[in-house]
Amino acid sequence: MVKLDTTFKCPFCNHGDSVECTIFYKESLGEAKCYICSENYSTNVTPLTHAIDIYSEWNDACEAANSDEDDDGADN
Repeated sequence: MVKLDTTFKCPFCNHGDSVECTIFYKESLGEAKCYICSENYSTNVTPLTHAIDIYSEWNDACEAANSDEDDDGADN
């Protein structure tokens, strides 16, 4: 069986392997945190959630936030 990654590149400071994802199944909570810049992200999890799911959701949220900022400036 292939072991999935649990550390990733930070979407804020771009340090490789600086983001660690932790899953608390009892609390239905997943957290990604960069130990370099201390940025973090939390989300609800299910028993099927893996670290890559939390990291991917964080990246999607960052892209959505950046897209919203771009849309705000489009009224020029």
